[in-house]
Amino acid sequence: MKTSPNFESFQVRKWYTQIEDTLTNESGLHADGAPLRKIVIAAAILNPFAGRSVHDLSEVVNASPALGHEFARRIRQLLGNDKVESYGKACVVGADGEYEHGNAFLTSVFADPVRDAVGGGKAWVPSTGKRGGVNTTIDIPLAHKDALYVRSHYDTVSALFADAPNRDEVVIAFAFASRGRLHARLGGIKASEIKGQDGLH
Repeated sequence: MKTSPNFESFQVRKWYTQIEDTLTNESGLHADGAPLRKIVIAAAILNPFAGRSVHDLSEVVNASPALGHEFARRIRQLLGNDKVESYGKACVVGADGEYEHGNAFLTSVFADPVRDAVGGGKAWVPSTGKRGGVNTTIDIPLAHKDALYVRSHYDTVSALFADAPNRDEVVIAFAFASRGRLHARLGGIKASEIKGQDGLH
């Protein structure tokens, strides 16, 4: 059955939101400060390239800012007055697609509206992805949005998107964290010491 777009030029079947709050670390130590909140927003989208080999993926790249603005709207709505310190993005591509199809959704033109929504970000957005079937779990990498060398903020969030992706779909996800790991103690630059000049320090 042929489907028609229902969100800009995309056919979106489902939106997902996952929120987790961690109050103690694995040893039971209470949070050293505020609890760690992680948020994942994702969409199951019809893959326009499913089942065929396409050299030029600009159809998705050029249209992806519209998705970025919707991800941005959704994270702003969830955050209220709360802040984001870390972020990351990911894709899960259904079996009829290529991993590269998922990456076409995740370029900087998609991510830039999301950066703006969380107060900007000097650092590149860590990314991962894979091909998989319905209920595939993926670990989304997280790093500080303004300085990649902040070790306390190297983290992941695991997500599973029930009922997706279908063979001809891509799940696109963006993850956010309110702070670094609880009781991080591996040294390096502290978040309070970030210079914010080059996305590294």
